[in-house]
Amino acid sequence: MSRSHSCSVLSAALVMACVSLMASAAQAQGVYRIVGPDGRVTFSDRAPTAAQAQPSAPPASPNAAHTDSALPYALRQSAERYPVMLYSSKDCEPCDEAREYLRGRGIPFGERTIETSADMTALKKLSGQDSLPFATIGSQHLKGFAADNWSQYLNAAGYPTQSKLPRGYQAAAARPLTTPAPAPATAAKDPAPQRPAVPQAPATPQPGTRTADNPAGLRF
Repeated sequence: MSRSHSCSVLSAALVMACVSLMASAAQAQGVYRIVGPDGRVTFSDRAPTAAQAQPSAPPASPNAAHTDSALPYALRQSAERYPVMLYSSKDCEPCDEAREYLRGRGIPFGERTIETSADMTALKKLSGQDSLPFATIGSQHLKGFAADNWSQYLNAAGYPTQSKLPRGYQAAAARPLTTPAPAPATAAKDPAPQRPAVPQAPATPQPGTRTADNPAGLRF
């Protein structure tokens, strides 16, 4: 008789071992949060090794969204440790979908818009590409929008699956990725050089007019 691989015919001890293995397999299908020795946070579908034991949370990114002290404690902790930043542009339907997804789930996030060539250059330096939407969760990069994919990373970062935002919560307004350079001051125009006056020829005196050469005003 062939040996069955079903857990239902194994002994109690083997059943417990089988259940443990199944639980481990199910956990392996999730997304794990891994913090490297340099403090960089990454997410993986593979469980971290002992050498990858998670240290304290890394500092927030310079582009991190501002977190409100009015947020519930657990949500505020996730937002401070793994801030969410969305990069978008006008007339970008996937960007709109990503924004609505984050709002619908109650994720406090910041938003940077790509409007100028300087913004695009900064985006390429940050993400290595020029496509949108682009998002960061801590230092994890999300390129393009897919609700299932984003959900896994948000879950791994500790964000709630349903909105816990307080009533009346107002997110910060979106602003450009880079600060526009001030317009150069217009140089004052030099006044037009004045043309030298053309010397006028002395007027010919009328007959009978007294002059230094003809004090009597005699007519010739």
